[in-house]
Amino acid sequence: MSEEKKQFAELKIGDKSIDLPIVIGTENEKAVDISGLRKTTGYVTLDPSFMNTASCYSSITFVDGEKGILRYRGIPIEELVEKCSFTQVAYLLIHGKLANPEERLKFSKLLNQNSLLHEDMRHFFDHFPRGAHPMHILSTMINALAVFYPNVDLLSLDEDIDLSAARLISTVRTMAAFAYKKNIGEPVVYPRHDLNYCANFLNMMFDSPVKPYDIKPEIVKLLNILLILHADHEQNCSTTAVRTIGSAQVNLYATISAGISALSGPLHGGANQAVVEMLDMIVADGGDVKKFVARAKDKNDTFRLMGFGHRVYKTYDPRAKIIKSECHKLLSTMKNKDPLYEVAMELEQVALHDEYFIERNLYPNVDFYTGIVYRALGIPSNMFTVMFALARLPGWIAHWKEMIGHHTKIVRPRQIYIGKVPADYGK
Repeated sequence: MSEEKKQFAELKIGDKSIDLPIVIGTENEKAVDISGLRKTTGYVTLDPSFMNTASCYSSITFVDGEKGILRYRGIPIEELVEKCSFTQVAYLLIHGKLANPEERLKFSKLLNQNSLLHEDMRHFFDHFPRGAHPMHILSTMINALAVFYPNVDLLSLDEDIDLSAARLISTVRTMAAFAYKKNIGEPVVYPRHDLNYCANFLNMMFDSPVKPYDIKPEIVKLLNILLILHADHEQNCSTTAVRTIGSAQVNLYATISAGISALSGPLHGGANQAVVEMLDMIVADGGDVKKFVARAKDKNDTFRLMGFGHRVYKTYDPRAKIIKSECHKLLSTMKNKDPLYEVAMELEQVALHDEYFIERNLYPNVDFYTGIVYRALGIPSNMFTVMFALARLPGWIAHWKEMIGHHTKIVRPRQIYIGKVPADYGK
């Protein structure tokens, strides 16, 4: 944009005024660039929890919460779910384009070749206490990768992003399955060269010396969809953590470990587990949905309905639309009906027709359905957040790569000090 066509917002402070550049994104998003504000005026802006602050430029993911739009690299999530595998979407996020047949074959080979853990690392699992949460095991193990593969910094990644990304995406899948086996006290299952990414993960999770796992194509397809839906979602808490820590030029694996730690919280990655626990509680109480809806509306009651509403989406979450349909398909074919699903469907009807929910834009979000689907696949609730981390890896890597490519300065927010004023020592 030429200097003549630039737009500015005028800010007046006392008898002074300053022109702040207006930045317009490719989807017509508008922002006021305040990067020079403090230098010019001595003022900073205050925006707790970054509710109204854009922290970076990015060309990876576009989210429109008012219209219910989600696109990766410009491609609608609906098309990606229909036409792509998770590994194809991973390549798209990291490289900015869909792989051609030659690139796809090369990436698949790298994923296969790097699916094994270093054998010394495998023995680490023997020293975690039985019953340790798989998410904590995963975070620790990824941090340990920095010791076994130390040269994964911004210089090496420029030359070998394919290998570094493939090693991380593939080994984390193996770690996740090993963590689950450790948690339940079963022997680990090694990856197989003849299985694709999602089929391999399911086999490592559920195969057993005494009960071989039957890999069903429809379940593999469903897992691909689940992972694609969570592959990226703009500047959420964990992605912001990755960008913040990565800005200090931290090793990629240590940076991703920090993202996993951020994701492990109940308000971020733990949301679908919280939904299942809530549904369990309602079923155990007799299944009276109206009772719990009334409690959710009561300002004096601490109970919350989990899986409704979203910080960004003010309409139906596009990911929820997709997984709702898949959830219906899956559960309609199951012989044993899940009582949690029946309660969930009743809650959904309330949310879609009750004025209290409609006025507050409390539509069922993606977490509302994914927990039920993972449960139907046989994945236990303490693995839900691990599945989220597995899915989000390509997005984190893409943001890390984009961030270092822009030569970002180390992140260093300002603050407004509200503590004590200078005082003599001892007073």
